[in-house]
Amino acid sequence: MMKSIHATLRRPATRDRLLPALTGILFTIGHLTGARAGTIQDWWSGVTLHEQIEGGINANPARPANGNNFGEFIGDHANQAQLDQITMAVARAVDQSAPTYQIGFKVKALYGADARYYEIAGITDRMMSGRYQFMPAEAHLDMHLPWLTRHGLDMQAGILGSPMGVETLDPATRPFYTLAYTTQYSTPFEHVGAMFQWHATDRFDVLFGVDTGNQVSFGRADNNAAAAGYFGLSGTGFADGRLSFVYLGRVGPENAVRALGNRANSAQRFWNDLNATYKIGDRLSVTGEFNALHDEGIRADTYSFVSFLSYQVTPSLTFNYRGEIYRDNTGLVVTSFLGNDAYMHATLGKPADTQSAPPTTYGALTLGLTWHPSPGHGVSLFEIRPEIRFDRSLSGTTPFNDLRNAGMFTFGGDAVLGF
Repeated sequence: MMKSIHATLRRPATRDRLLPALTGILFTIGHLTGARAGTIQDWWSGVTLHEQIEGGINANPARPANGNNFGEFIGDHANQAQLDQITMAVARAVDQSAPTYQIGFKVKALYGADARYYEIAGITDRMMSGRYQFMPAEAHLDMHLPWLTRHGLDMQAGILGSPMGVETLDPATRPFYTLAYTTQYSTPFEHVGAMFQWHATDRFDVLFGVDTGNQVSFGRADNNAAAAGYFGLSGTGFADGRLSFVYLGRVGPENAVRALGNRANSAQRFWNDLNATYKIGDRLSVTGEFNALHDEGIRADTYSFVSFLSYQVTPSLTFNYRGEIYRDNTGLVVTSFLGNDAYMHATLGKPADTQSAPPTTYGALTLGLTWHPSPGHGVSLFEIRPEIRFDRSLSGTTPFNDLRNAGMFTFGGDAVLGF
């Protein structure tokens, strides 16, 4: 399934404290939509608050000399427990099936180690320089517009998580603690822009959007002077409701002028991601993801296939499998970022402490369990997710454990708690 901006907010907000700050906004919305005071009260009653915390560890028996698990962003520090995320989100979801205009929003703040890789230049990337950083994961206005077709058009504008791919930043929406190579290196992470979802028929949605680029904003915080955008199609309800798919393409310059000169403004990067999920039964589902990327600026190509399987062993225990083949045709894409700010420095074309390997075909197998008992007492989510993972070069190179080994074994996992 596509990365989506999930309205995972499960607890009513502290409305009495937040209402004075948003009263002006609410009455403006009411004026623009012709809503009465009672309608505005109904709108406000739909605002929700959700908090979530995640911590984990990714152990590596080889103990690489540089302390880094090569090719991994989440759990990149070998044998070190870390706070990955503390998030707080306030949102008002829109009803996408409504025949009327709908207005909503979502604001989600994140603090933790994961922010190092998901920062947006020019917003909070310079606020902190340590292992734990702060970022606005989402901050967007949402609108449902009853235009063109019976189901209408949905829009989100502001700071958005990338919709491309299967795995997301939110650990509650993905099966594993660590991420696939495809997710890390061949799908974008964060945008400043607008995304649209046109519900063309009962089964098909047309997807499109425009933004400043992957993890950049405006002015000097943009690594080049050109915009980028999405286009695609999603479908649901096939094979008696068991099959769904999403194709998303993306095109636009993504390299930094600091690194390539003015050529970075016109050298395009082409992203393509197709994924499909089939629900075999009530307990078993499988997902396949095909991805291809071509970058004119650095003359790089990647292509990959990722397979996922999820089996619900008991109501509170799920077994997960992920297998991946990933080809980095030039060795310029798969990179480990050794400094806390190295990823964002590289994005902007600045000198960065990194480690790369020659052209390599990577194979990765990950097995895991998710224990998710029914929570209570104000807890909306509780998960413990142990995993074991084996990565190997299938082309004779030695990219792992400080460029010493052809393979790398890691084990660990995380715990997620939501309120």
